[in-house]
Parts: sequence; structure tokens; C-alpha cells
Amino acid sequence: MLLKLLNAERMKLKRSPVWLAFLIMPIIPAALGTANYLYQKEVLTREWLSLWTQHTLFTDYFFLPITLGIYCAYIMRSEHMNNNWNKVFTIPARRSSVFSAKLITATLMLLFSMIWICALFVISGYIAGLTNPPWLTVARWCAFGTLGGMVTVSIQILISMNVKSFALPVGISFAGGLSGLVFLAKNMGHIWPYSLMSYGMNANAPQELAQSGCGQFILICVLYTAFFTITGGVIAARRDIS
Repeated sequence: MLLKLLNAERMKLKRSPVWLAFLIMPIIPAALGTANYLYQKEVLTREWLSLWTQHTLFTDYFFLPITLGIYCAYIMRSEHMNNNWNKVFTIPARRSSVFSAKLITATLMLLFSMIWICALFVISGYIAGLTNPPWLTVARWCAFGTLGGMVTVSIQILISMNVKSFALPVGISFAGGLSGLVFLAKNMGHIWPYSLMSYGMNANAPQELAQSGCGQFILICVLYTAFFTITGGVIAARRDIS
């Protein structure tokens, strides 16, 4: 049944305008970050690492949180219209499975976004005159960023399920991204849920995720994601049909 629910979510997103956000939103911070890097090239001397810090400065605190907020709000939007929750909850499937299908769909969109962000980063590097991109390092940063982003997605899916407004959850996600910057500055980025994506991606190089800290980071992300997923499933299971 979960596969059928996932297929239904895929059909809803087919030819959806949400893909414009997927394509355009990462391009803006990539362009801003590259321009910032070129403007300060005399100071930013670590080449690919310096370029990465400029990209993630704009991506992780502003544009990617907004993009994830849009993804999650749009996935829930069709159910909030015309009391469609009534129809959804009458299908022969567990309500928690409905929530899980939406969460998995949003997570896959996050993964595609990370791949696109990586591609834009490498392209930008070549445009900036850099060579030999650090493939394994970037792949590790994006993998940890995806893991941290799953926490944001689980929170935003939960919020979007309970808030009918489209704009409000997006605004909350944007505010969460800004709060992540604050907690990273206070060396608390490894415990604040909205900081984990930036922390994992080594955004603006406030820290290098040490090898010894990887296990702790993964555990925190898994626990947060499990908590919000279980909470969402319980709320969906107890939701009244109106």
C-alpha cells in the first residue's frame, strides 16, 4: 500500500509548478556565491573550499530552507483543499502510512535538490577557473546535508499537515534556516534541528565535521527524524474527519 501511496504522490507532483522552485532556487545562491567568491578571490584562497563556503552561505540559511518549505507545503496543499483529507482518510490504508508517503516524497525531492546543488557547485567552480573538484569531500558534505535536511523535512511535513496556509509553513522554514545560523554561531548547531542541514554541509565553514563526531551527528538526525515522523503518524491517526 505504501508503494501505491508513493505513486499517488508522484502523480500529484507530475507537471507541478513546484519543480520551478527545484530548478531556479538553487541557481540564485550559486550565482551569488560565485560572484562573492570572485569578488573576494584575493582573500578567499582555499579555492574549492572557499567557493563552497560562499555557496552554502546563501543556500543553507536562506534558499534551501525556503525550497524545502515549498516542497512540504505543496505536498500537503491538495489535501487541505475542498476537505480532501476526508477522501484520503477513507482509503484502505493506515493514516500513518499516508503521512510516511508524503515524508518520503519530500525527502526524495530534498535528495534531488542536493544533487542539483552539487552539480551547480562544480559548474560554478569551473566557471571561476578552478580545476580538480574535491568530489569525495563534496559528496560527504551533501550526504550529511541530506541527512540533516531530513530533519527539516520531517518538521515541515508535520507543520504543513496541521496548517492550511501555504505561506505560513514556508515562512516558518525560512525562520528556521535563520535560527540555524544563530545556533551555529553559538556552537550549538549539532543539536538544533534547523541547524543540522547546515552543520552537515559544513556551511560557511564554522566547523569541519570531525570523523569522531559523525556517529553522533547521524544518531541525532535519526532520532529527530524518527521523533517527528512518529509524532506526525500519531496525529494523522487521531485526526477527525470533518
